[in-house]
Amino acid sequence: MNESWTRLSNKFWGLKGGKVASFPSFAAAADDVLQSEFPGRLGEIFLSNKGELVHKWVHYLPIYEKLFSPFIGTAVRFLEIGVYKGGSLKMWREFFGQKASIFGIDIDPKCEAYDGKYGQVRIGSQTDPEFLKRVVSEIGGVDIVLDDGSHVASHQKLSFNVLFPLLSEGGLYLIEDLHTAYWPRFGGGLKRNGTAIEFLKAKVDEIHEHYYRPRLNRPETMPDIDSIQFFDSIAAIVKRKQLPRHHVQVPTPKD
Repeated sequence: MNESWTRLSNKFWGLKGGKVASFPSFAAAADDVLQSEFPGRLGEIFLSNKGELVHKWVHYLPIYEKLFSPFIGTAVRFLEIGVYKGGSLKMWREFFGQKASIFGIDIDPKCEAYDGKYGQVRIGSQTDPEFLKRVVSEIGGVDIVLDDGSHVASHQKLSFNVLFPLLSEGGLYLIEDLHTAYWPRFGGGLKRNGTAIEFLKAKVDEIHEHYYRPRLNRPETMPDIDSIQFFDSIAAIVKRKQLPRHHVQVPTPKD
């Protein structure tokens, strides 16, 4: 899809959907956020940050606390798409600990300044499959991917299709800022084909495919998605190869 068509399509969806909430309308000052509302380890790290700028929606903090806590203190291999001002890499280093391998990628060459400070930074696009594969190879595999990149639907889908197959068994893939799936300037719109939300809805069908295509209920054709969790603006997909489905009665009936 060329840029002219994309702009025209976004304009159409903007007219169709009417006015959407503006990003600035959700802004708050750090002083307005009470530490008591986010009592976990990540909330403390985020709200006490005095270093490089980190910009997150605060309702994400307990979600990440829940999903990422099992990896604290481990040699987790973590890849974040989107480096911005470097503060998120600092936050993840403090949260996961020194054993973690933390990598960030960004299309902005200025982000190279953060390479080696809290993790490794590589400059390239999330829409470049070969670049993504090289980064994962350099990491030595990947256990968690967090997409906080362009938030453009086509970019989110491409990154997922390249990186999810490379995740370790039991790995996590998270797409952040999914509210942009409803904002036309990011290629979004309510029930618009091609958004990350609609893409993930289709994945829900895929993990049930063996029920409406029975020949797929075999070890070699079962999906490798264990679960998809939807939160406000975040989806978390767990990778784990599934076994064929069977229902069993115990003890075995006599007749």
